[in-house]
Amino acid sequence: MSASTKKQSIYEPDQEGLYFPRPPVFSTVAEERQHRRERLAAVCRIFARYKFEYGFAGHVTVRDPEHPDLFWTNPFGMSMSRVKASDMILVDHAGKVVEGKWAVNQAGFVLHSAIHEENPDIIASCHAHTVNGMAWAALGRPLDPITQTACGFFGHQAVITEEAGAVVVERGAGFAVAKAFGDAKVAIHQNHGLFSVGRHSIDEAAWWFIALERACEIQLKAEATGSPLKLVAPEKAAHSAKHLATPFMGWLHFQPIYDWIIRTDSDLVD
Repeated sequence: MSASTKKQSIYEPDQEGLYFPRPPVFSTVAEERQHRRERLAAVCRIFARYKFEYGFAGHVTVRDPEHPDLFWTNPFGMSMSRVKASDMILVDHAGKVVEGKWAVNQAGFVLHSAIHEENPDIIASCHAHTVNGMAWAALGRPLDPITQTACGFFGHQAVITEEAGAVVVERGAGFAVAKAFGDAKVAIHQNHGLFSVGRHSIDEAAWWFIALERACEIQLKAEATGSPLKLVAPEKAAHSAKHLATPFMGWLHFQPIYDWIIRTDSDLVD
């Protein structure tokens, strides 16, 4: 595996000889598939560490690089804290497990399948029932641009009211949610929780979810003070989103977290 050397952000050093994370380039489909499975398992472990897991609620998906109508997801009923790359199951859009021994989360499948099918450019998706995400979703409002983190979602967040608060188990309902997602990178599903997607990598989708949960927490705390919020001007918020919240920047933000989890969880890849 080699890495792309094209400069994609102002953070990349001009000085030669320094290590700087860059997205991998794969020589075979099998290599890319294994990479995606390993990253998906890492996202599960990280979400568990961040206390995003809530019973069996919560699911992450990534397309298979060879068969884009199939996607890998975490097995139903297995704690995210112990998921390994080899535990991932391969599922088709009809909810049939093509590879793997564990069942699939049917509610998770309906939404994720619809998101992937309705948006062929989306590679990966994350959803979890987080405390701050569920609390903010209950308000049915978009996040305000009050921090650089929140500005990253300026113009790229959706508030979905379709099937608000319902357990989505029918494909038609799943497509209603997916269509409302549009070209956003994250979605606040009213009375439910948060969704994020990556159009280039699972790393990107994971970081958007982590950042979105943090932005919800910050706004809830800011509003709890009772003082008026000071908003970032729209043109400055758009500038931040354009330069600090690109797919590459989402991928890059995730790399220190991935480095942490592979150093602490030696059994992640078996």
